[in-house]
Amino acid sequence: MNEYSKIRELKGIGDKTDKLFQKLNIHTVGDLLHYYPRSYDIYESAIPISEIQEGTVATITGTIYGKVQANQAKNLHITSIHVKDLTGVVKATWFRMPFLKNTLGRGGVITLRGRVVERRGTLCMEQPEIFFPSATYNAKENTMQPIYPLTTGLSNNMIMKAMKQAIDYLDLKREFLPPSIRLENHLAEYNYAIRQIHFPKDKEAFYHARERLVFEEFLIFILALRRLKETNEKTKNTFSFPKHDAVDCLIKSLPYDLTNAQRKVWKEIQSDMSGERVMSRLVQGDVGSGKTIIALLGLVLSGTNGYQGAMMAPTEVLAKQHYVSITELFEEYNIPLKVELLTGSMTAKEKRESYERIASGESNIIVGTHALIQDKVEYKNLALVVTDEQHRFGVKQREKLAEKGQTPHILVMSATPIPRTLAIILYGDLDISVIDELPANRLPIKNCVVDTSYRNTAYTFIKKQVAEGRQCYVICPMVEESEFLEAENVIDYARMLQDELGQSIIVGHLHGKMKQSEKDAIMERFGKNEIQVLVSTTVIEVGINVPNATVMMVENAERFGLAQLHQLRGRVGRGKHQSYCIFMSASKTNDTKERLSILNKSNDGFYIASEDLKLRGPGDLFGIRQSGVLDFKMADVFQDAKVLQRASEAAAQLMKVDPHLELEENQNLKNYLNFYIKEGLLETTL
Repeated sequence: MNEYSKIRELKGIGDKTDKLFQKLNIHTVGDLLHYYPRSYDIYESAIPISEIQEGTVATITGTIYGKVQANQAKNLHITSIHVKDLTGVVKATWFRMPFLKNTLGRGGVITLRGRVVERRGTLCMEQPEIFFPSATYNAKENTMQPIYPLTTGLSNNMIMKAMKQAIDYLDLKREFLPPSIRLENHLAEYNYAIRQIHFPKDKEAFYHARERLVFEEFLIFILALRRLKETNEKTKNTFSFPKHDAVDCLIKSLPYDLTNAQRKVWKEIQSDMSGERVMSRLVQGDVGSGKTIIALLGLVLSGTNGYQGAMMAPTEVLAKQHYVSITELFEEYNIPLKVELLTGSMTAKEKRESYERIASGESNIIVGTHALIQDKVEYKNLALVVTDEQHRFGVKQREKLAEKGQTPHILVMSATPIPRTLAIILYGDLDISVIDELPANRLPIKNCVVDTSYRNTAYTFIKKQVAEGRQCYVICPMVEESEFLEAENVIDYARMLQDELGQSIIVGHLHGKMKQSEKDAIMERFGKNEIQVLVSTTVIEVGINVPNATVMMVENAERFGLAQLHQLRGRVGRGKHQSYCIFMSASKTNDTKERLSILNKSNDGFYIASEDLKLRGPGDLFGIRQSGVLDFKMADVFQDAKVLQRASEAAAQLMKVDPHLELEENQNLKNYLNFYIKEGLLETTL
């Protein structure tokens, strides 16, 4: 058995389980080994009941005090007990577990481990893990248990069981980091790292394993980017873009003046498009800085010079919104260019007619999703592709267009606030422009960081905003996947909020388990104000423009990185009305208050990202839900900024000594790099 063996070869995995693993994109044993835990349960020593704090996971040991209570509330069975030690009493509650009444009814000493919440002014534990008798906790104390991302039907224990087999059976000697790089950077061997990332013996082993895998991921990514940049630098510009009056007329006709930053970036794009080499440029700008109008100027420049331009959006609903807004703008300013919409959900007839207009050149600006680069689409003379960081436009996509006789200019738009030092590394194949000022007429968002006692006040404020005709987002509180599925959590919260707000307000919900068509339908209804309050997970980070949405309320804000919270905040403040963001935190620790206060002080994404970097420490790996747009398997751009810098320096040194990776010690690295590029992993990493 090796990493290329089918996962079916592991014991206990039949047809049904195999299909569940495939849903997680796990087909081989190697895929399984690189399916890393999303977090860990750390079984700490029990603490006195008097020391438990809201918003933390705690372990307590005490005696069951009084009778077991079993109640029914709105079809929900609730079992609860009180546990007492020498320092105090705490209530523990379980939902949908009526069988516990008999188990707990025996009384005696018990150990509970779970999240501490506040209910009606009193701290209690909800859905805690039970160790009865309490001595059974000793076996787990001080261990780190992996928690994996799940799909319905596949439990954490099933993944752990398969993972232990894979690690035990495999010869884990695959090592492609050159010894010089590994030793110079004090990195663990691959064999050790892969074992300890899944089943760490302690925190120190986990940190050591994770550092190795993060460094490896960054190094391969950076080397692949350098290859891509070499390709870009060799590609000549075959298009001619003389200055055209239509673009200047459009700029003068706009109901607002471009900011100095927008003008500067537009000059850089114009210079690129008329230069000797094909443009590969990233426009980095905070939410609301006006990146879209700059991209549109590039599309107009293409169209008025007789070429085609394409704009690729991450979702159909956003593509439709771009299509409508561009069409209306062209009509208003008499720009004689035809806009085409192309998405996957169109009928076969609609697609066929669209393909014909694109192939003939009748359509000048084509807006759509990934459907824009499907095999059936033939462009007459595509000169510019505008995309965003959700659709990394890399080697394979370029090859597809080049095969059709096109090597277009590429313009990538990014709203993720990344400090420039990191952006230069992460977007090493692109030239970078930054729009670092907001339009003068933009109303700054009013922010507040509050604790959970403010929740009812927040609901009252939401009601008031809706009564004034506005709309609101509520980011659903995060819960452990071992307790509830994400989907159930969103649906339950939306139901509760509907009861709270009353039937005159329509509450919708959105979560990652929904099909894309379902997500699009919900967002479209929200865009039309058919839904006034949208309860969602972070899937709305990339959503449509809803200028009427004025409130963003984030539950459990302490569980997110600041950059991600800033991205979420960017969903509001897009219209003429004053907007508000409420960050609700269940944590009372000073570190959390200090971190979240940065959002209170500033709406500048780049400042926030820089401050976020300063405050991060290794312990944050266990508390903050990372991610966002720059979505590596293991690495986190902000958390691992120092490792990213080291990997960049190692890549530079490697290329200086052995630019084609021909030395014997670099052969394994070269083979893996070729596999990485061939499989298109560069496009899916960002």
